[in-house]
Amino acid sequence: MKIAVYGASGMVGSRIAAEAVSRGHEVTGITRSGGELPAGVQAVQGSANDVALAKEFTAEADVLVAALGPSRTAGDHQDYLDAIDNLIAAVSGTTTRLLTIGGAGGLEINGSRVVDGPDFPAEYKGESLTVAQALEVLRATGDDVNWTMLAPAFVIAPGERTGAFRLGLDEPVGDHISAENFAVAAVDELERPAHNRRRFTLGY
Repeated sequence: MKIAVYGASGMVGSRIAAEAVSRGHEVTGITRSGGELPAGVQAVQGSANDVALAKEFTAEADVLVAALGPSRTAGDHQDYLDAIDNLIAAVSGTTTRLLTIGGAGGLEINGSRVVDGPDFPAEYKGESLTVAQALEVLRATGDDVNWTMLAPAFVIAPGERTGAFRLGLDEPVGDHISAENFAVAAVDELERPAHNRRRFTLGY
């Protein structure tokens, strides 16, 4: 499988790229810096906001992975939303799939979003609301866009790759997940699609 990973130098993107390479897939990592990436990943300098580049990778890749997120410090997240719009437009009407990385704040407990709760940390609220907005944009697309969003548990950090975790849909299934196990679940989904046009989550 040919996989193009946007944000391949980040905590999540680098691990997804490395996991995919370890399973024998052909992986290209796109970063703004074009810097060194995990072994076996072809590095390309570029942006998810580049229309021509997105079309080029859509024509070549089986999957685009958007391991992107809005800045936690910047008040304006339009650049991130524009990137998601650009990748949606690129894959629309093609056989190329789009896997985006979600956020735990948009998950629901008893029908209410976690981000809307009174105890949700203020420093993460803007970021979480923006990612939730991106999910609504994806949900509003037509059947010609084959997207999936994978949302982490509330805490995601570097850790062990055990391959043991629980999967869920719109409700949290655990408080923690390692970035390594997140990558396992992401590549599992790329190899055996089970959540076309919907969000899913994981944790333990």
